[in-house]
Amino acid sequence: MSAIFKRTKILATVGPASDSPELIEQMIVAGANGFRLNFSHAAYDAAAANIIKIRAASIKIAKPVAILQDLQGPKVRLGVLQGEQLVTAGDILRLDYGAEHDGLTLPVQYNLAEKVQVGQPLYLFDGKVRTVVTEIASSTAILARVENDGVLMSKKGINLPETDFGGDIITEKDMSDISWGADKDIDYVALSFVQSAADIDNLQTLLTERGSQARIIAKVETKASIEPEVLEAIVKASDGVMVARGDLAVEVGPEVVPIVQRRIIALCRRYGKLSIVATQMMASMVDNPEPTRAEVSDVATAVVLGADTVMLSDETAMGRYPLETVAAMKRVIVYTQENTPPDSILEVLGNDHNQRAAIGQAAVKLAEDLDVQAIVAETKSGATARDIAAFRPNLPIISVTSEERTAQQLALAYANKSFIRPDGEKAGLSLAKELQSQNFFDKQRSTVVIVSGRQPGLVGGTDTIRVRVLE
Repeated sequence: MSAIFKRTKILATVGPASDSPELIEQMIVAGANGFRLNFSHAAYDAAAANIIKIRAASIKIAKPVAILQDLQGPKVRLGVLQGEQLVTAGDILRLDYGAEHDGLTLPVQYNLAEKVQVGQPLYLFDGKVRTVVTEIASSTAILARVENDGVLMSKKGINLPETDFGGDIITEKDMSDISWGADKDIDYVALSFVQSAADIDNLQTLLTERGSQARIIAKVETKASIEPEVLEAIVKASDGVMVARGDLAVEVGPEVVPIVQRRIIALCRRYGKLSIVATQMMASMVDNPEPTRAEVSDVATAVVLGADTVMLSDETAMGRYPLETVAAMKRVIVYTQENTPPDSILEVLGNDHNQRAAIGQAAVKLAEDLDVQAIVAETKSGATARDIAAFRPNLPIISVTSEERTAQQLALAYANKSFIRPDGEKAGLSLAKELQSQNFFDKQRSTVVIVSGRQPGLVGGTDTIRVRVLE
């Protein structure tokens, strides 16, 4: 290609700092490949307006962009307190669903009495105040003993790392949000606080019943979800996994997160699923125009591990420098990919190949041996492109599909650049010639590897690899 192609993608959160049409367009140009709508905060009218702005910018720039609806899930929070409250180790707090703040009685926005058990840990203010459940005091209230001095404030998060929500992770608010988004132009739905593969199946049923074509991203942020067999089942059941490092660090300890991140990326590559690394990747840029060295290293590590996508949260939603943050993240990605290849896929795939994966591996090996300019994937559902991406080629994957939704969903997939064209026997070759005439490649006589099927438009029909020289 005539310009350096960013292979790891960027997912930016839209918020008050970045929801103008001009900034959305500028962020796409700067390197954003998708936008997250945070339904912990988003009002429906604002979300609908942002979808329109994103699609308008995408059409203007002629670049498919993914939209992700991030469900709040059973994020347990304190209710409204009468100012800040100091607590001391040894205090006994009463957490009561729907109660008023009164001394050591704290209102909570979830009925904990129905879920927790005596002896389980309960972390307030996202882990800053640690307590242990000592009594189920009533049908709506529990008692908890404070283990460290601290301060509490209104609506701060509560984590329950050893509490089993028993499949009850899709809340009434989530149900409403799912129904609202089902007929909107949304490519992915992210499910928060996943505990098992059954949670993914439940969401898939809800989406199917409502006619949604959105794919499912499982957010791994609970202790239950990182058990090896459970985690693998979650990866296999979902379309992708987000390493939600904020709540995960509170639930299992920050020292565990890097290992879980590595394991998730490896499993996603093994099963051809999307991997997203999220939370505080460039947190200092909420207030500063440059990232810290540690943040640069964090992003680079995700690139080397082979993550499909890295995500920005407060940095673009609330920060002072949303555009600069996207640009800085792109610089780190490009420099890293040009100087250090991703970890070998052989370490994570082993001998567990299906036909599509074997074709993907062969296409990448052939492309790199012949030093071609791109791999062209003809794909209906996006599966062929994702299987090729699992082997992390050091060149672009040009995906051609007749499905607009597929093109948008592939916007977050590793090394993918998507184009919408009608199905046909020579769809991939025609697109490659079109790009050659536009000087998309950096050689006048370019070579591409084309991966396709004998029946264009048939899902699962990929069976052919061709090498073509473009004059």
